[in-house]
Amino acid sequence: MTSTAVHSADAYHDLPRLMGLMSGDEKHGPAATSTLDALWVLYDRVLRVSPESMDDPERDRFLLSKGHGPMAYYAVLATKGFFSESLLPGFGSYDSPLGHHPDRLLVPGAEISSGSLGHGLPLAVGTALGLRAQGRTGPAVWVLIGDAELDEGSNHEAIAYAGAVGLERLHTLVIDNASATHGWPGGIASRFAAEGWSTATVDGRDHQALHEAYTAPHPGRPHVVVARVEPKS
Repeated sequence: MTSTAVHSADAYHDLPRLMGLMSGDEKHGPAATSTLDALWVLYDRVLRVSPESMDDPERDRFLLSKGHGPMAYYAVLATKGFFSESLLPGFGSYDSPLGHHPDRLLVPGAEISSGSLGHGLPLAVGTALGLRAQGRTGPAVWVLIGDAELDEGSNHEAIAYAGAVGLERLHTLVIDNASATHGWPGGIASRFAAEGWSTATVDGRDHQALHEAYTAPHPGRPHVVVARVEPKS
């Protein structure tokens, strides 16, 4: 194992400590912990964005639609140097930039203000369309949604449209903790596959499986990764 890998592993194992610095009411702990591994692999091994490049037009974009319970997101951003760890204990306080829902004007690295379910995927579709219209074929657009967000009709319009126009640079990460009201025959991925998406369903705690799913080729089609984790309790 290289020194870089050791450093990366050490940083990952420090994430629970960083999340523990954030206390108070309305933490939505299960919503945060369900995303931890998927977020870490994405930021550590896939996304081409850093504190130095977060204003670069050629950066990858990550949109957190599942914006309630953002503790894992804040811990990952702090670990990657987007802001100081010293901000974490103030989470949710009146004068803290780290609110119960991320604010793009206050949180370095946050592309959208989020928390209202069903908004992130349509915003990601618009972002991918805008980049394509500008002739920018390099940046990838990633959006993380929760399985319960698929109860929102806005997402299904976005899924259908993205598949129809072949938004190849659009990637959706669905955290499946069995909290959706309806569910889908054949699993969540089947809903995306019906609209022409490339799909993968993996163990949301398996870092290697997540990485392989994130980086799977999908020419001409948007891509969804369904990350299954323990049921929400």
